[in-house]
Amino acid sequence: MNVENAGSVKNHRGREEGLIVYPVYSRRSEGLSIGINLYPDRKRCNFDCKYCEVFPVASNVPFSQTVMESGLRKAIAEASARNVPVKDICFSGNGEPTISADFAPALLAAASVRDAGAPGASLVVISNGTGLLRQDCFNFLEYAVRPPVSARLWIKLDAGSPAWYEKIDGCAISFAELTGAIKRFSRDNECVIQTMHCSVNGESPSVEELCAWAALTAEIAKPGNVKLAQVYGKARPSPHDPVCAALPASSLEERAGALQMAFETAGITTPIAVYE
Repeated sequence: MNVENAGSVKNHRGREEGLIVYPVYSRRSEGLSIGINLYPDRKRCNFDCKYCEVFPVASNVPFSQTVMESGLRKAIAEASARNVPVKDICFSGNGEPTISADFAPALLAAASVRDAGAPGASLVVISNGTGLLRQDCFNFLEYAVRPPVSARLWIKLDAGSPAWYEKIDGCAISFAELTGAIKRFSRDNECVIQTMHCSVNGESPSVEELCAWAALTAEIAKPGNVKLAQVYGKARPSPHDPVCAALPASSLEERAGALQMAFETAGITTPIAVYE
C-alpha cells in the first residue's frame, strides 16, 4: 500500500502573539509553519465545520499587508537565528482565505518574502474550495500554483455525499456544485486533498459514506494532479465540542485503506498520508 503513517501529534502550539503572522508547529507540515491570518478582527468562513479549531475572536486590528510582510520577515529571521527550517508559509487563520479581498495580493507578497528569506519553504493555501466557484479566484489560483509563485492548494473534501457534507461541514453551498469546481481545477492543476475523519454527534461515517468519499476522491485524483491525499483526525479543541470526537487510529487507517483500494482500482498512484 502507498500509505504513509505520519504518526501522532507530539506538539500543538497555540497561536502566538501575532494576529496576522503566527508561527506554529504543524503536524501535516511536520515542522515549523508560519501562518498568515487574513482575518485578525473576527472569524470569517462560509463553512461551519463542527471540528473547526478556531474559537470566536474579536479585535480592532484590521488586516495590513505591510504588517504581514514585516511580520513574515521577522518570523523567518527568528527561525533562521535558531537554525530551525521553515517548512511552509500557510494561509489559513480565522477563516477561508480565498473569500478575502486581500487574498490575492497578500499571497503574491508572501511569495516575494519567501523567495527572499526562505526559498526552501512551501507556500500553502488551506481552503474549503469555495473560491473555485468564482471565476476570478479560479483563474488566480491556476496562476498561483504554477511558477514563479508555486503555491500549494490544499482542498478540503470531508464527505462523499451531500448528507455527510451538511453534517460535518455545515455549508449551504451545493455539494455537487462545489465538488464539480474541485474536479475542474484538479483536471489541469496540482493540488492536495485533505479530509477530516471524526465522529459527529456520536455518529461515525457509514460504510456507504466512506465508499462514496473514496470513489469521489479517486475521480478527482484520476487526472494525476492530486499530489497527496491527507486523512487526519481531530486532535485540537473546538468551540463546538463535544459535537465532534476523535476516532481511533485504526479507523483512520481503515479510511485510508478504502481510499487506497479505490486508487488501485483506478490505477492511481497518489500517496496517502495519515495523521492521528
